[in-house]
Amino acid sequence: MTSQTPNVPTADQIRRAPKVLLHDHLDGGLRPGTIIELAREQGYEQLPETEPDKLGIWFREAADSGSLERYLETFAHTCAVMQTRDALFRVAAECAVDLAEDGVVYAEVRYAPEQHLEGGLTLEEVVEAVNEGFREGERRARADGHRIRVGALLTAMRHAARALEIAELANRYRDSGVVGFDIAGAEAGYPPTRHLDAFEYLKRENNHFTIHAGEAFGLPSIWQALQWCGADRLGHGVRIIDDIEVADNGSVRLGRLAAYVRDKRIPLEMCPSSNLQTGAAASIAEHPIGLLRTLHFRATVNTDNRLMSGTSMSREFELLIDAFDYTLDDMQWFTVNAMKSAFIPFDERLAMINEVIKPGYAELKSEWLFQQTATTSESSRTAG
Repeated sequence: MTSQTPNVPTADQIRRAPKVLLHDHLDGGLRPGTIIELAREQGYEQLPETEPDKLGIWFREAADSGSLERYLETFAHTCAVMQTRDALFRVAAECAVDLAEDGVVYAEVRYAPEQHLEGGLTLEEVVEAVNEGFREGERRARADGHRIRVGALLTAMRHAARALEIAELANRYRDSGVVGFDIAGAEAGYPPTRHLDAFEYLKRENNHFTIHAGEAFGLPSIWQALQWCGADRLGHGVRIIDDIEVADNGSVRLGRLAAYVRDKRIPLEMCPSSNLQTGAAASIAEHPIGLLRTLHFRATVNTDNRLMSGTSMSREFELLIDAFDYTLDDMQWFTVNAMKSAFIPFDERLAMINEVIKPGYAELKSEWLFQQTATTSESSRTAG
């Protein structure tokens, strides 16, 4: 359901609009040039291309497989060059700068500390390097005239056995830049219930966590993440559409699980471009986010892996606007949904909504109003 006001944003307005990002992987958002430089410094010789433009294209094409497992293989190269403190610091700082330049005002960026230990770092050193990088990126963004706040989500790999250890790590750093916990990796064969001890621990500590669920695997993955593990949010959750029936006359019937997700306002971290690459959706126009928006699920828009998808928050919104005729009001709706669902304290979320997001969209809408007034006045003069 979109606004009756025809305030369809321009590409420039989409970029300048305040945006909130909840699902973005640090090792999936490196600059191709940075990968090449870090590989040269560290003696990593396995890159498929050594020119930034060609390497960026290789990552996108390799990820366009239609398979989550094949998609995940591309991370071998990015993780390989993220094994030193300096590399992690640089990648995190550049991540914050890149997001801020794209109009993102709040982001939760996730990574798996256990994947960055090959150079001899400890888990604690990994977390501290990334946190310091995010703070440096925030400072650089401010110097460039942008504002962003970045929180880290510590991820455990669902095929490994370190989830409780990573959950404890997230809890230790919860007041130092880490805002929550996640599990990621191939879903099939690795249900979230394998890591119940980690989730039970986080609940006892009153901490936040999200779970990758309902992307490559269907409704059972979502059900387990919510009802067994107690997830605050669903990473992707796109397969909730399997529990929604649309009749030929347009009437909609929600199954029990879909109704629960909507009624409980459980946030869905939806990543349209990534979902096309992994085969979770056939096209943007057919992506479930369109129906879920109409049905008022707590849907949010995210990038997942900016490098592998060749995307940004602005591009994701451009695709949705082209497919569903969304307006600035729709963009604001998705953005407020995301900010409501963030893992920072309620008063801080409310301040971001009332003092940053809503004023930002009001300013963009006023640009449209003045532009229309100017166009009308010019037309009147011409006619006279």
